[in-house]
Amino acid sequence: MDASTKQRIEQLIGSSPVFVFMKGNKLMPQCGFSNNVVQILNALAVPFETFDVLSDMEVRQGIKEFSEWPTIPQVYVNGEFIGGSDILIEMYNSGELREKLAVALA
Repeated sequence: MDASTKQRIEQLIGSSPVFVFMKGNKLMPQCGFSNNVVQILNALAVPFETFDVLSDMEVRQGIKEFSEWPTIPQVYVNGEFIGGSDILIEMYNSGELREKLAVALA
């Protein structure tokens, strides 16, 4: 990944306390995993921003290198990589996600 792509990813992550790299956007997810993440965050009434990786192949590949995580979607809270769809589902079901977001957004 080149320096400009890394800087762009860092700026995106820093633009919102909760940021999601996904396929599609929060109004129209383009895959089931991205939809799962959107539904969870909406259920928790958490404000979040998204970036559609289908619109930019450099960011799509770069975010995988940046996080050292091979799949999309990827969720960041206050700049920290939390995980993808499966991890968010587990955290949501255990109540851990609600607690983490409450602290992050306080």
